[in-house]
Amino acid sequence: MQMPKSSGQSARNPSPSQVGPGNATRSNGSPVRTPRYTDEHASAGLDHDFPEIETWPNQFPGYEIIVDDPEFTSVCPKTGLPDFGNVVIRYMPDRRCLELKSLKEYLQTFRNLGIFQENVVNQVLEDVVRWAKPVWAEVKGEFRPRGGISTIVIAKFPRPKE
Repeated sequence: MQMPKSSGQSARNPSPSQVGPGNATRSNGSPVRTPRYTDEHASAGLDHDFPEIETWPNQFPGYEIIVDDPEFTSVCPKTGLPDFGNVVIRYMPDRRCLELKSLKEYLQTFRNLGIFQENVVNQVLEDVVRWAKPVWAEVKGEFRPRGGISTIVIAKFPRPKE
């Protein structure tokens, strides 16, 4: 049985979509490759001016609060495609509790924001800690499959010591 011929597209012979603007070449004739993901992609959305999450005074010690957002959406900064997921926030309040309407409005700011899923989860955790100052907190993002791959990201506070 004869194997199909290769399309010739490899690391040594990349397709035009894998090379830089205008299909630039080096002096030896090899194509100039552009990175598929840039530092701008990696940090996209993190400089967004996120709104304050309002809080109210906690009245009881030693209990856990779980907030579930099963209709969370954001946008991939590389492809512009929507990311759908379930974001779960778990925390033990200290002196302040998150006000739910304010939290909902905060989570909706991600709706049209280009930001990686990993950054979503870590940004939400940072803001929960910033506004509520909990004893501990965990944010879990379970993102639905795109291209056959789903992602689960978990971030915890306090952060592990480096």
